[in-house]
Amino acid sequence: MTNRADDDTYQAVVSIAAESLAAMRAILADMTSEQANRVPNLPGANSPYAIGAHCVGMADYWGGSLIAGLRIPRDRDSEFRAQGDPQELCAELDRIRESFPERVAIALTEGVRDRTPPGTTRSGSARTATATWMLLHIVRELSQHLGQLEITRDILAADEH
Repeated sequence: MTNRADDDTYQAVVSIAAESLAAMRAILADMTSEQANRVPNLPGANSPYAIGAHCVGMADYWGGSLIAGLRIPRDRDSEFRAQGDPQELCAELDRIRESFPERVAIALTEGVRDRTPPGTTRSGSARTATATWMLLHIVRELSQHLGQLEITRDILAADEH
């Protein structure tokens, strides 16, 4: 991988994504399986585990399949029903955090390697968006879902008391 230490865009995208991923990991690492898989009693709510699983799927799709051309299988709908061990999900968030800098470097040096993988509700964007747009989309989604995860954790904690 090219040394991108002097590239402001590279540094900003990598560091902001890493902050969101680390914060998500910290929240999920503190939860039992029961807590992580519980859905708040709100219309359309997701469990903390499902929020994290969606973020892994989203980052793998936009960063791995499209930008890096890795063809990582994705079933977007199942991400929102996902259940499992929060420690295993933490390992997946770590994997995303470790692989993301290389994917950012690919985006900034080569662009998008593959625009054809299925797995998004934004197929028009997948076909036409710039690599920079895709990186910012990943950062936005991670930030948005970190907030959702924080609120979900707080609601579930309040329900326990």
